[in-house]
Amino acid sequence: MTVAAPPASSTARADRRPPALGGFSTAVLAIEIRRVLRNRRTLIFILVMPAVFFLLFGLPQRGQELPNGRPVTGWIMISLAVYGAMVATTSAGAAVATERALGWSRQLRLTPLRPPAYVATKVATAMVLGLIAVLVEFAVGAAAGVRLPVQVWLLSGLTAWLGSLVFAAFGLFIGYLAPAENVMQFMGPILAILAMLGGLFVPLDLLPHALQQIAKFTPVYGVGQLARAPLTGAGMDWVALANLAGWTVLFGLGAARLFRRDTTRV
Repeated sequence: MTVAAPPASSTARADRRPPALGGFSTAVLAIEIRRVLRNRRTLIFILVMPAVFFLLFGLPQRGQELPNGRPVTGWIMISLAVYGAMVATTSAGAAVATERALGWSRQLRLTPLRPPAYVATKVATAMVLGLIAVLVEFAVGAAAGVRLPVQVWLLSGLTAWLGSLVFAAFGLFIGYLAPAENVMQFMGPILAILAMLGGLFVPLDLLPHALQQIAKFTPVYGVGQLARAPLTGAGMDWVALANLAGWTVLFGLGAARLFRRDTTRV
């Protein structure tokens, strides 16, 4: 008795297995990072501008000290490292707007790369850029004469970097919300205003009381306060931690909702 062979199409379907991790790979991540780093505008905004800001506004403060005896230049350096990381992660996340306009969401359905792996690649790229921004700012500060205890360098740098995850989520949220042709036009001014209101450019103590209260509700406040805490010796700020966690969850949920809406209609 001869048993008929199954159709070739059914055999092919049986052999077609979903890729590991939904298609996420370090090779794709490396390509994405190289692509972003080839963008000169990106390099200027995330690497050059924060360093120039430190040279312009930090160096004139050399010799001045915080109440605990540590240098004011350290405060400025850490704040600008946070700013550089937030600009880097936001711009990397918001890049999905351009790719959506080019029809990448539709092409994604034809590849083994699953949508969650695509988003994970974007977030990982954003965090790599954020790390580069923090390291460059710290290198400029060290070269300019900033001297801090080792634990302050490590804890402040790590907090500035990990805290920038909130802006990776913010960038994805904006990237799925706004048209591609408008994203980069209003993103820069918004980030600058948030940085000013959140106390990155000017210490909150120097602002009017009303603005100090408003600052606690901005997404910049939490990461800025936590990143500077090892320097100032302020200890754990639970309000800042709640601020950071709350905005990260809010932007993350918003980006996830918009992402599902975007991929279900392609």
